[in-house]
Amino acid sequence: MMPSGSPEMQRLEEEAAMRRRICDPPPSPVVLSIPHAGTATTGFEGELAPSLDVRCDADLLVDTLYQVGPGETGGAWNGPYVIAKLSRFVCDMNRDADDVSRLAVPEHPRPGNADGRGFVWTVTTDGSPALARPLALAAWEARRAVHAAYHGAIREALAAARRRFGFAVLLDGHSMPSVGRTGHKDPGRSRAEVVPGDRDGTSCAPALSRLVQGHFETQGYAVAMNDPYRGGFITTHHGRPADGIHAIQVELRRDLYMDETTFAAKPEGFRKLQDTLAGLLATLDQFQP
Repeated sequence: MMPSGSPEMQRLEEEAAMRRRICDPPPSPVVLSIPHAGTATTGFEGELAPSLDVRCDADLLVDTLYQVGPGETGGAWNGPYVIAKLSRFVCDMNRDADDVSRLAVPEHPRPGNADGRGFVWTVTTDGSPALARPLALAAWEARRAVHAAYHGAIREALAAARRRFGFAVLLDGHSMPSVGRTGHKDPGRSRAEVVPGDRDGTSCAPALSRLVQGHFETQGYAVAMNDPYRGGFITTHHGRPADGIHAIQVELRRDLYMDETTFAAKPEGFRKLQDTLAGLLATLDQFQP
């Protein structure tokens, strides 16, 4: 048996938590992150509510839309990527690891979350329970280690891109419900079809934001910059345009490509969006800040 904390054990734990491809030298300045497509809960099931359906707030199929990983056809993306396998209900890679509520981690010394949907979710966006019981501090620390590994992989990929190209672009891929839910800041409101988020112009060069917005508009999609999502921890933490690292989040409305009730893909909409994203990646590959 491998000792806990050994490099080999750490590698196996990281492989269970994420898929990643770190290219050095990379073929492109673009790094793709997809933090919420995963639904795995292995090893964490006992701490989740028995009634929880992890698909309800997952960005299902987003990794397939970008055509990354084993078994994909078309080869839309052959550059570096980091994709979470674990469900966001285990730990949310797009939140600060200290963004937890007192209900989620009672022993945390400085809990900073009030709505129950931080790094550790206590409720889903429709108000259903997500946790079976509060987490002990050691359980939170295990999740924090997974979070650190995910962001470490992003940093490694971005550093390699910047070494080769002088800059790097982080594309953070997400999906969103077509209508705001009870736990959202826009409950009951219909959303635009695509929402790029650049933290109100602070996480990337304005030219990158214009390029992304224009690409989707040219393909016939309704686009709203930063509304209702401006980008989360990933774009805030990694986006440093003054240092040559540009980060932008892209939210895709789920009803464009799947049935939001059954979670089944809509073939025609799925193919169109897949082609659009392949075009986006090709366009970003030629971007110059």
